[in-house]
Amino acid sequence: MLYICGTDFFNMNNAETLITGIAYKVRKLIETNERLTFENNQLREEIKSTKSKVDLFENNINTLQNQIATLKLAKSLNKEESRTNVKLRINELVREIDHCIAILNQK
Repeated sequence: MLYICGTDFFNMNNAETLITGIAYKVRKLIETNERLTFENNQLREEIKSTKSKVDLFENNINTLQNQIATLKLAKSLNKEESRTNVKLRINELVREIDHCIAILNQK
């Protein structure tokens, strides 16, 4: 090391070594950033795909729940339950359908 006026200066060799080391670390950081950006984009696509699947499953669940309700209604009709109970259930289903239509009209 050279000492000039009490201040330390690196000689040219040390400066080149430091610059080379810094350049190497910057390249590594750029490579890591590119890799992580790529992985992040892949994960975002995976999240989109998973959300689509969840939406499909939720729709299937709703469809199946409606089928169950319909089957229960049909089963209750087959058992010749009281007409009042059947009418109440039909009215309930009609109100539910009207509610769904109202929601769809709002959108």
